Amino acid sequence: MTSTFRTLTVPLDGNASAGGLPQFLVRDDVLCWTRREAGLVGFGEITRFTATGPERFLEADIWWRHLVLEADITDSLVLPGTGPVAFGSFAFSKKSTHESRLIVPEIVVGVRDGQYWLTQLTFDDGELTEAGALAALDRWLGGGSGGAAVAVAGGTPGEVRTGAGDAVVRPLPLAAGATLHTGSLSEEDWMAAVTAGVAEIRTGALEKLVLARDIVATVPSGVNASKVLRELAGRYRECWTYAVDGLVGATPEMLIQVEGRTAQARVLAGTLDRRDAHVEDGIPMDYAERVLGGSEKQRHEHEIAIQSLTSQLAPFSEAMNAHDEPFILELPNVWHLASDVKAELTEVEGHVPTCLALINALHPTAAVCGTPTQVAGALIRKLEHLDRGPYAGPVGWLDAAGNGEWGIALRGAVIEDPHTVRLYAGCGIVDGSQPEAELAETWAKFRPMLESLGISS
Repeated sequence: MTSTFRTLTVPLDGNASAGGLPQFLVRDDVLCWTRREAGLVGFGEITRFTATGPERFLEADIWWRHLVLEADITDSLVLPGTGPVAFGSFAFSKKSTHESRLIVPEIVVGVRDGQYWLTQLTFDDGELTEAGALAALDRWLGGGSGGAAVAVAGGTPGEVRTGAGDAVVRPLPLAAGATLHTGSLSEEDWMAAVTAGVAEIRTGALEKLVLARDIVATVPSGVNASKVLRELAGRYRECWTYAVDGLVGATPEMLIQVEGRTAQARVLAGTLDRRDAHVEDGIPMDYAERVLGGSEKQRHEHEIAIQSLTSQLAPFSEAMNAHDEPFILELPNVWHLASDVKAELTEVEGHVPTCLALINALHPTAAVCGTPTQVAGALIRKLEHLDRGPYAGPVGWLDAAGNGEWGIALRGAVIEDPHTVRLYAGCGIVDGSQPEAELAETWAKFRPMLESLGISS
């Protein structure tokens, strides 16, 4: 690449953008990371990096650091997310054929603490100006959804079975003409996989296992990805709404957030469907505290997830703290047991670790894989009959200064073509897990995407 990578970041008038970032979610091919009206939205693409295999995080890290090393950066704000930025999505499994990716957009709109900015990124030799950046943004916003074209997240992690074996998973009132089908495993087969997982746990081979399943929605009227993102951003304000190359969702779980030398994570394990609460149960949050917080099974699952993250993060930290007791995270569909972890990063071999180096050490956590990791990973491949693709993998962004936010791609789906969406959900399996209850939990976790697609669950 002979041309110089150049970026210009300028303040953007916040008064004209009172709706926050969600108002910029107007295209189906948008790149997105937003929470509570703040975050980043990207348009276009000037370059990308792809990789597969166990070294995908480190290879992406090297590529990004080389790209920004000699970049010509004009940035009057110097905030996390200004200057050069790449959006990323990584495969869950080191054995997956799905391509992990970093994408550098042409235009980024950012919001942080009420401050709006606009960044233009290019390899062209022409002069970068504020007027030119604003004109480029107007072109992208004026293009609407770009017709029926939808960015697709690189292949189909699982195939839809057709014919007599392709049963509609349950009778739902669906969006106009939509159909809903099983993915890699039927409900009965998946519950059998849960039973097999519990049996393995009882042998002492592992302590926890996370099993996922997929369903496929076909929407003849077409999938409006921008509308899905706006619905998620509006309804799930405590989650991080994401979109990278057809991977869309709203995750409640932060794998790692890095600002300077401070790293933070939000760990979730333990779930209670809000539909299970009834008026006679009293105040909903009291019910959640009693049933979820008082469950030995749920608290055990949560403790495994916390220990998994803190033990992996410890070598990179000079100080770390976490909640002594998990708190109840209230979302529109479920309650979770949650804990926030904060660490001050230390230098490793003379350098503060980058967010991708941290991800390489942290992923996969017990919250999405199990423990011990190697045993759980092998059992997942045996029981799920599913390439998770980007589901439960890291998704987020990073900048040239080493800052970044990376969630775990949960409560999401892959838009496989303009009419087909594959949804994923998983559950933590421990000794006390019951297959029917775990199946019901997957339906609670499918609900955000089903509702955002206009499919009532």
